[in-house]
Amino acid sequence: MKNSEKLLELISIFIKNGILTSQDARKEILTNLKFKKDNLIEKLQLVSREEFEILKKIVQKQDKEIKKLKRSKKAKKS
Repeated sequence: MKNSEKLLELISIFIKNGILTSQDARKEILTNLKFKKDNLIEKLQLVSREEFEILKKIVQKQDKEIKKLKRSKKAKKS
């Protein structure tokens, strides 16, 4: 929390001195939040929806193949 407090304090000082406009502050905050979001996503090792759907289809296809092989194995034993 200290880092975010320092950042907000620094931004408010810049705005008071006219060095930084509110639009600049908004851009800086959004950039900082985006960086933190991307960092969190990387740490959690999340995947995109497209990657998930592709892997899901692969697993379903393999599951069907395994069931098919099990049925053929049972038929051969009988």
